[in-house]
Amino acid sequence: MADLLTPFWARPEQRPDWQDRAWEAAMGQARRGRLTARLALKLSEMPGGLDAVPSPQRDFLQGALRVVHRHRQDVLFELDQVRRSMKGVPGPIVLLKGAAYLAAELPAARGRVFSDIDLMVAEGSLEQAESALLGGGWISQERDAYNQRYYRQWMHEIPPLEHVQRGTVLDLHHTISPPTSRFKVDGRSLLARARPLGDSGFHVLAPEDMVLHSAVHLYQEGEFDHGMRDLLDLHELLLDFGRDPSFWPTLVARAEELSLGEPLSVLLTQRQQLLGIVPPADLTEPLKAFQPHWPRRQVMQSLLALALRPQHPDCDTLLSRCARRALYLRSHLIRMPLHLLVPHLVRKAWMARMSAAPAPDEGAA
Repeated sequence: MADLLTPFWARPEQRPDWQDRAWEAAMGQARRGRLTARLALKLSEMPGGLDAVPSPQRDFLQGALRVVHRHRQDVLFELDQVRRSMKGVPGPIVLLKGAAYLAAELPAARGRVFSDIDLMVAEGSLEQAESALLGGGWISQERDAYNQRYYRQWMHEIPPLEHVQRGTVLDLHHTISPPTSRFKVDGRSLLARARPLGDSGFHVLAPEDMVLHSAVHLYQEGEFDHGMRDLLDLHELLLDFGRDPSFWPTLVARAEELSLGEPLSVLLTQRQQLLGIVPPADLTEPLKAFQPHWPRRQVMQSLLALALRPQHPDCDTLLSRCARRALYLRSHLIRMPLHLLVPHLVRKAWMARMSAAPAPDEGAA
């Protein structure tokens, strides 16, 4: 069975002609890619709606829509708790990714379910923000001293915080990419252009920064279990923001300013290849100037096209698994220089081996 979801999104107005076995495969592929509710919404907007879907799959899709509705309520409740806890933290509190899409009521939030809430504050406010969240009941589950130092010294976020009662997880950032990354970004530049979200007490990134965050996140990603979902996020943001004629020139200029032209150009090409959407013609040359040199560009496009396939037995191949493995290794190489990366990976391998070792027999002499 082939990849059914990519062609589906490439032809969003055409109802799929899947038969029984194909419907089962499509449900499995959507579930693995966290796309079930998005698939349900797309199908519900087509002639015949969900009534035209076979009964077992229709029930499954309707259930996914109920989950999304409940998820939205839960996230809004958590955001209110976060706002109360962080009331005294100076500077803007910026929502990122799924939480930002939902709170700002962007099309990218439709059908999207996510496991944690991403926030960003100024680096100088991190300690106060963390203390405020600790007071609200969120604590770090990371007990290893090395991992704590790894996050705080080399990453763009502190270790995840989990609520002691509700189990909700917060990722507290000070920028959108590791400071050791080839695509590092000064968080102050992002905060300076962040926009208030009504009277909610939160901000969101400027539209062009939101798109660039989506692009750089996927470009240096190492895990692709929901890679197609992330590409669709980027796609929906571009469709929405692109209705403003000034958006695309602003996006290109901002990509150059933040040195994020390469991730943007590569992901736009991937979007074009998979979904058939072409950027504005007058920006072809500026975007082309961002592209990496031919060999690297071709390799990246080929690897991403394979890695973005649903990780489902029906369409997963040895080639796609190798592509994801190569991109996983690449993600480490572009996030950290070798003199930091090699000791870090050696330690991780050693700790994994030690944790897998059988415990000593307590009854032995």
